Parts: sequence; structure tokens; C-alpha cells
Amino acid sequence: MRKKYEKRSLLEPAIVRRALWDSVRKLNPHYQIKNPVMFVVEVGSILTSLLFFHSLFGKGEASPSFILQISIWLWITVLFANFAESVAEGRGKAQADALRKTRRDIAAKRLSRPERDADVTRVSSSQLKKGDIVLVEAGDMIPGDGEVVAGVASVNESAVTGESAPVIRESGGDRSAVTGGTLVLSDWIVVRITANPGEAFLDRMITMVEGAKRQKTPNEIALNILLASMTIIFLLATVTLLPFSLFSVQAAGQGSPVTITVLVALLVCLIPTTIGGLLSAIGIAGMDRMIQANVIAMSGRAVEAAGDVDVLLLDKTGTITLGDRQATAFIPAQGVDVKDLADAAQLSSLADETPEGKSIVVLAKETYGLRERAIHDLGATFVPFSAQTRMSGVNLSSREIRKGAADAVEKYIQKKGGLLPPDVRAIVDDVAKRGATPLVVAEGPRVLGVIQLKDIVKGGIKERFAEMRQMGIKTIMITGDNPLTASAIAAEAGVDDFLAEATPETKLKLIREHQAGGRLVAMTGDGTNDAPALAQADVAVAMNTGTQAAKEAGNLVDLDSNPTKLIEIVSIGKQLLMTRGTLTTFSIANDVAKYFAILPAAFISIYPAFGALNIMRLSTPQSAVLSAVIFNALIIIFLVPLALRGVKYRPQSAEVVLRNNALIYGLGGLIVPFIGIKLIDMIITALHIV
Repeated sequence: MRKKYEKRSLLEPAIVRRALWDSVRKLNPHYQIKNPVMFVVEVGSILTSLLFFHSLFGKGEASPSFILQISIWLWITVLFANFAESVAEGRGKAQADALRKTRRDIAAKRLSRPERDADVTRVSSSQLKKGDIVLVEAGDMIPGDGEVVAGVASVNESAVTGESAPVIRESGGDRSAVTGGTLVLSDWIVVRITANPGEAFLDRMITMVEGAKRQKTPNEIALNILLASMTIIFLLATVTLLPFSLFSVQAAGQGSPVTITVLVALLVCLIPTTIGGLLSAIGIAGMDRMIQANVIAMSGRAVEAAGDVDVLLLDKTGTITLGDRQATAFIPAQGVDVKDLADAAQLSSLADETPEGKSIVVLAKETYGLRERAIHDLGATFVPFSAQTRMSGVNLSSREIRKGAADAVEKYIQKKGGLLPPDVRAIVDDVAKRGATPLVVAEGPRVLGVIQLKDIVKGGIKERFAEMRQMGIKTIMITGDNPLTASAIAAEAGVDDFLAEATPETKLKLIREHQAGGRLVAMTGDGTNDAPALAQADVAVAMNTGTQAAKEAGNLVDLDSNPTKLIEIVSIGKQLLMTRGTLTTFSIANDVAKYFAILPAAFISIYPAFGALNIMRLSTPQSAVLSAVIFNALIIIFLVPLALRGVKYRPQSAEVVLRNNALIYGLGGLIVPFIGIKLIDMIITALHIV
């Protein structure tokens, strides 16, 4: 089924139309003052507009046409910055609108006590409060977020995850959390509501995907402070140029003072308007990319922190391995044909519905051509696995085949008058040392050999960990396995370290140790026992299929419940930080060309020697100033797609990233404005605009 949060094109017509109106609405000074850089540009726009009207009705400092054009392009600069932010917000608002359509008032069956046969009162879901108990049967919508306290049911969660495959929800364990608005397909469950109206998971999703309600991250706030400081410095420097030019005219006895219009243009071109106009859009787009990955960020800080993570804690099962052990080899006892071992192993597993049992049947078929046989046609009786015997098997007319743990099978054959051969004991020890699980197969008192079950490391995961290492991120595998098995899997997967026989206490201790060393830690979890570690981790990804405690402890929720998503989340966080860094570098670098455009134009009448700085050979002082202002506005709109899409991320060391950033965006920021301003000057001169 199509994902709910399918990837949107960068500039959808509906989003653009909404953004155009929002761009005008955000001209309100009360809104603009939140962005000091663009607030200064808006004040400059207002000032030049007043100067234009003054030039119409009195003696202006320059021609009305020139002042008007400067004023128009300053207003366009503010509008373009607002447009970038509005487009980023619009993508989130469109997703929020889609979510609102899924929210509805549902009829709920409130129970007097947490039992199916309790008295039922029919109420609206909007009347339910935290702690209420409800009955949800096949065909019913779950009326609110909660935890299953009784029963088991198949639930369609496509309203939340976009996936139509049903999931099992039952009381107890790590699969008890349910989400309001999802559909029970079969059976029944009794649910305890865990959220009041307006506080449900869907409501939080709507809030978080709306960019307008996004809180600025610490890094973004710090950058805002830097940009504001630079703006103040350039403002003070520009203000001093007016008395300086007045003094210079008197001292030199020639030329005319710098006009306020030119000074405003100079100020706007020198302050970091490019990054100031795109900063908010970059942050909102980062959260949007999380949504595209089907991850709900409970805070903007979590997205940003993901980019700074340097320690990853990952569960073994389902993250590093496929989640189920698979049969990988048949190792016969001395004097036994391996095909006889495979035949007996397959017979004993024909009715075994576990993934391990199915893999034994498949391995025998694929390796030795033993086709699956219908166990009922053989007149066989299947012996299921039990915690007491720790074995399973099959009884045929004249054969008794058993497979299970070595010590369990040894006791079984001893009762039959047999012994576990030394060579089989050696095979069992060797398989265990390799981190695999040995299953001994016996027919009556005779031991046939060993089945090797192994956790299968996911394809490509070793390469992903190598990429993480290249980025300076340490990977740690967490598992409940014994140290021997954990060590073998860790070596095969290529992780940097592992924590075996992990408990909630040891996980928490490990995270705190790394944080005490100044490192940022990320981890995934889905169970109540993961909640303490999730709450402690800097980036905590809770699975949507997990418990309510896990989701409340995490600051990110993966709607796909895919533990490997943590690696993708880190990549998205890195991309956000890289995009912000590259555009900041470009913004600061492209100011250099504007110095060579506006400063000569401003002072050439007083100091003709300033003409040597006109290295772009711009036509006239007025065309030079106007060209710089036009370029300053247009570059924002040209960079909007990059701000929304993000700089392409590749796993590289910090040194390589810094070098590439300086060469591409630093050098590019120096060169592009010289070319752009010169081209604009040629166009406006040819059109006789000034």
C-alpha cells in the first residue's frame, strides 16, 4: 500500500498558492521581528518607500525611479524569504490537513470494569477521559490511544502508518499499545484510554507536522544570535558612513554625500540576508524529511541532535540480524551420511511452524533435494516443542525422531540406552563458539548429528556500520545473548562494541557512561523495559508498535516500527546540519562581491580612486547598486529548492566535509555573485532601467 507520507514534489501548485498568501501575511512587523536579519530588511524597505514618496513631492536625494526600484527589490527580498519559510511550512500543513481528515468522532463502548462482560455505556470518543475502559470488537474503530488490558485482536493501523498489513495487539508484553482511529479486524480487546481529548497521538502528530508550530532548535537559536550580531555590526558600520561621507565631501571639496537609499542597499547586501531568509525553511524542511521517512519528531531538537550523534546503540534482533534464527548447515555424526541427517531433520520439522523449523525444511530441500512431504500421508504424529522437554520431533510407524538442545537430547537417548558420542559433543561446542545455536538430531538411541541455527546478519549492514565509523560514530550492539554468541555476531556485523546479557539497568548505565564523556547517544526501543534508557538517550526512537511507556519516553516515533530506521534518522539529522552550514558559508562568502559593487558606487564621486575597485566594470554607480540589490533578492529564491531538499549527504569525516564545504560553497559563494551581478548590470543597462 502507498505510504501515507509519500514524497512530495518541492513546489506543488497548491502549496505554492498557499505560500504566496502567507508571504504577504508575514510582512507584519510583529512576525518579522522574530527574524532580526529580515526585520532589518523590512525596516529598510519601509524607509526607502518613504524616501520615494518624499522624492515625488519634494527634492529627493535621488531620482524617484532609482529609489522606487531599490525599494521594490528590498520588498521582494523580504517576500522571497517569507516565501521560502511558507513553502516549508506548507508541506507540513498539507500533511496535517490529510491527518485531520482521518480524525473522526467514534462511538465507544465504555465498560464499568476491565472485563468483556461488564456493563456497557455507549458514548462518543470525545467524551472519553484518561483511565476509561472501553471494549473494541471486530469492525470497531479504536476510540482513543490506550493499552490493551484484556483480549487479543488483529488491528489495521494504516490510518497511522500507511501500511495495510494487520498487526496483533494483546494485553501484556510489548505489543499492547493501540492508537485511536485504527480498526480492529478480528476478535476483541479491552482498552484502557491513556490520553485525554486533544492529547492523543494523532493530535500530537498533527501539531508536529505543522511547521508553523515548530520550536526553534538550540543550534538554530545560536545561529540566529550570530546573524543578529553580524547585522548589528554592519548596521553600526553603515550608519557611520553617512557622517564620514559628509566630512569627506567638505574635506575633498568635490562629490556628493552617500544617500540614505544607497546606505540601506549597502546594509541589506552586507548583512547575511541569504541564510537569514532561508534559516527557518531549512529547519522546517529537516522535520519534513523526517515525516517523509515516516518518523514523527516530538521536538525539533531531536532532529538536530540526530545530526550530532556519535554513539549508536542498536538491538541485535531485528536490527542487525533478520530477527529469526535460520538453519545454515547439517553436520553429521561420525559414520552418518549427511543426507540421512537432513532427511531426519526435515521430517521432524514438517509440522514445525516456527521460522527456525521452516528454515530446516527449506535447507534440506535446497541442499539435498529432499522435497517436502505431507506429514499426514506418512501416518506420522508430530511431537510439539515444550519448555519441559526442550525438544520436538515426529513419531512414524517404526521411527522416533527428536531434535532439540544437546543436553535435552542426551537425556532422551540415555533413556533409550544410547550415549552422546564425543565427536557430536565436540561439534556442539564448536557451533556454540561460532555464536550459532546447535540442535542435536537423534533417531531412537542413535545420534545422527547437529543442525546449526544462526542469526543471519542483514545484508549490507556491515557496510552501513563502516559508513557510520567513517562519520566518527561508534556503533554498539545490545543483546540478551551470552557473551560468546554476542561476540560472534558483533564480529560478523562489524559493530565497534557490544553489550551482552543486557538488562534495563545495564543499558542505562552504558548510556550515562558515554554521555559523561561528552558524547551524544542514540538508541531504539519498543518495550516498557526500554523506557528508562530511551528517556536517558539524546536521540530516542520508539517503535510505534511498542508500549505507551516507550513512546512517551522517546523523542522520535517510527511509524514503520523498523529498528534500522535509526541509521536513516542520523543521516537526516546530518543532512540538516550540513545544509545549514553550507548555506551559511555561501551567504557569508557572497557578500564579498557586493563590496566591490556598492562601495565604489557610493564613494567614487568623492574619491575617484575608488574606481579601481570596480573590477566587474559595472556601467554606472546606480546600476551597480541596483544590480547588487537584485542579485541579493534573487539568490534567495534560487536557493529555496536546495534549502527544502537539503544538501546531498555522504558519510564522510568532519575534515572532508569542511574542506568540500569551503571549496564548493565558500568558493562558489565568492564566484557566483561576481558573475550574477555583472549579468544583471548588463541587462538593466541594455534595457535603460536606470
